[in-house]
Amino acid sequence: MKRTSTLVLLLLALVGGGAGYLVNHLLTVTGRATFAPSGYLPVLLVIIAVAVLLLAWPVRRSIQGKSAGRIDPFRAMRAVTLARASSLLGALTAGFGAGLLVFLLSRPVHPPVGSMVAMVALVASSLVLVIAALVAEQFCTLPKDPDDRQLDDPAPGADAGR
Repeated sequence: MKRTSTLVLLLLALVGGGAGYLVNHLLTVTGRATFAPSGYLPVLLVIIAVAVLLLAWPVRRSIQGKSAGRIDPFRAMRAVTLARASSLLGALTAGFGAGLLVFLLSRPVHPPVGSMVAMVALVASSLVLVIAALVAEQFCTLPKDPDDRQLDDPAPGADAGR
């Protein structure tokens, strides 16, 4: 499994930012109040970040040989899949919160402080989720095995015959 690409995370953040800006713009054009995320959403994202790290920790201990037994490969795959999904979710919600925030800051009327705090908390907790998910993904990475060579890589000691 390949590691999560930084480019994919940035693209998701841009898509989320555009969606957040567009949501608030459409709400304003139709005469409705702008969208402000719930105060519980940042708390939920931090709880997910902690859960991702806690699920990946036994895999890391097993890889390092500090665990008494072997870890189930399916458990390790579930942990790394959850980590990847969490990093994608975190990038998307960080962008969405940033888009909401940019829309509010671009208006001539000063936004309420509560809305600003909620959006800044959403962006910050989303970044915490992305970082925790990338760390958890690193926890589930196996060390490079010397026997795993690419087809184009020379065999060890192949230069000695020349």
